[in-house]
Amino acid sequence: MLSDEDRRLAAKYAPRLFFDQNEPFYPVRFGITVLRQDEESQSFPRRLAVNRPDVEAVVEYAIYYDYDIQHLYDLEHVWVYIGKNGEVVDAEASFHGKYMKALVCGCSNLSGTRVGLYVQPGKHALSPIREIFELLPGFTSCTQEEAGADGLIYGHFFRGILATDEETDRRVRRYLQTYRFIPSLSYGSWEYADREDMFVSWNELFAEIPGRIRKELEKL
Repeated sequence: MLSDEDRRLAAKYAPRLFFDQNEPFYPVRFGITVLRQDEESQSFPRRLAVNRPDVEAVVEYAIYYDYDIQHLYDLEHVWVYIGKNGEVVDAEASFHGKYMKALVCGCSNLSGTRVGLYVQPGKHALSPIREIFELLPGFTSCTQEEAGADGLIYGHFFRGILATDEETDRRVRRYLQTYRFIPSLSYGSWEYADREDMFVSWNELFAEIPGRIRKELEKL
């Protein structure tokens, strides 16, 4: 479970997320890890560099959605680097299996301790610059005719715990086709930081995800 201190940090530094007005799927849980030394992430294939002169700790947000517009199971990430005086000195965010810097030049997307990030419609990749999404191949088709194309996916952390087959993928595809949409390209802030049930430890979220997926499959 999260300690009181880690929960306080998670709430204080939680990113502000801006979703497309037509977005059908929102996060259901944030798996929190606070790192105070160099360490491998437990939920993303990377090592976090915490032992820096300007860094006191890193808050890792593993953001879980039941659905991406193309598949069941979606996990995105934000990393916020906290300085010695409690200031945000750096931030990064996941982008289609990789990650990018989350602060623009001049830190104009930083409001106090909260980094502002846009969420790709349907796909949930994160960027401080919303226009980047429209440059991606399939930006529109993935939310329309390609909805559900990937069926059930799961990260390598869940290999041996979750599995799929052709029939499962077909059911997911059929379901997600009912959520086809055209991005509005108009984004609004989604507030969640005051929800007590939103922040859990990564270990708690890791234990919860398989059950959530099985329940979704039962509904399909």
